[in-house]
Amino acid sequence: MFKHLRIVALASLVIGCATHNQHSEVLPMGKIPVNRSIDMRGKTITPFILYYTVKNLKDMEEGEILEVNTDKFEAIENDINAWSRMTGYSLVGLETGNTYQRYYIKKVNIKKRERKLAMIISDPGLEMLLSPLGLALSAALSGTDVYIYFQGPAVRVLKKNFKAKLSGIQKPFSSIARKAMAKAGHLPPQDKLEQLKELGARIYICGGSMDPFGVKKSDLIFDDVIVAEYLTFLEIMDSADIHIFLQ
Repeated sequence: MFKHLRIVALASLVIGCATHNQHSEVLPMGKIPVNRSIDMRGKTITPFILYYTVKNLKDMEEGEILEVNTDKFEAIENDINAWSRMTGYSLVGLETGNTYQRYYIKKVNIKKRERKLAMIISDPGLEMLLSPLGLALSAALSGTDVYIYFQGPAVRVLKKNFKAKLSGIQKPFSSIARKAMAKAGHLPPQDKLEQLKELGARIYICGGSMDPFGVKKSDLIFDDVIVAEYLTFLEIMDSADIHIFLQ
């Protein structure tokens, strides 16, 4: 019994920020007139929140204001401020209640950042994919060109019907972890890759790893995945501003 409790505890640790609260509270009217409002309460994963923020801003006119309601959570506030500084989107107001925060974001005509991120992913474990895909999404949402190279066992992430699982002794609790992560805003890895593709990311797969790990080109979730090896991606890395290698 105690062994099982320890394993459950380990499984919960990998969820990290994956907390979730149901909100039935009706928020008071905001102090600034807005053109559109989205309610992201209950989600604590900032890339999830910003994905829908950016999606809404794209459909709005310059000068219009988007209201984003979130839980009162320090990490969200810091991330949204950092995103505003990196993108140039104007954070024109912030209101704080007992349980919520309300951000007012003004649509502006921003210039694309001429920056490039090159990332190598080698581990397909559920908990091991959280940070790399979170960082990749954060970069893409901030206007950075993203290039991701999957190698070794991680090539399985690009295979149709892939379902990420926890590593080692935590593996039996993968389903519990996936549900908790989803509630907080951690989408399944292939859903995050769909978002990244929508934001312009380019995906590479190590050709030498495909056969040993049971992946065929016809198995891939995207038709335009680039099959390559080291030199192809090294050329990308040579011109990249940010390099992330995750073993």
